[in-house]
Amino acid sequence: MAFRRRTRADREFRKAQLEGFAMLQMLAQEPSPFDTAQAEVPVAPAGSGAEAVASDFPPADLRAPSRQDVDGFMMRWVQPLVIDDEVRTCPQCDAYRDWIVFCMRDDSVWLRCRAGHETKEMGLDAAWYNRNSGPVDRYHPTLEEGLRHLGH
Repeated sequence: MAFRRRTRADREFRKAQLEGFAMLQMLAQEPSPFDTAQAEVPVAPAGSGAEAVASDFPPADLRAPSRQDVDGFMMRWVQPLVIDDEVRTCPQCDAYRDWIVFCMRDDSVWLRCRAGHETKEMGLDAAWYNRNSGPVDRYHPTLEEGLRHLGH
């Protein structure tokens, strides 16, 4: 009795596998809706010397800089910074709160205390920074202007 139930279950499983495989083959033959949308977007002619950019792409002066275009990102961290169950303090002045946290282009993280001492933080990385920072709301041409905007 158990043998027949097992055979029936195996047969149903194989049938479901074959139906799934047939559906995958059918979907692989259909064109993707993304392919048709990209084909419909007008592109500048290649011989015109301009980049091949879609016509609805914003002009260069309206685009936000990419991560490679800026030297780094900064955010304010007012509360004490706890890393590996230890409150991080400044090595020079023992400050333990009101940090400016920098995430540099090379994904290193630096801390700056209120007194202006900077130290590289080995316990933090760009992933931590991205999880804890909000969206970029402003771009500053100089470090001093960014620090002034954050209240330092």
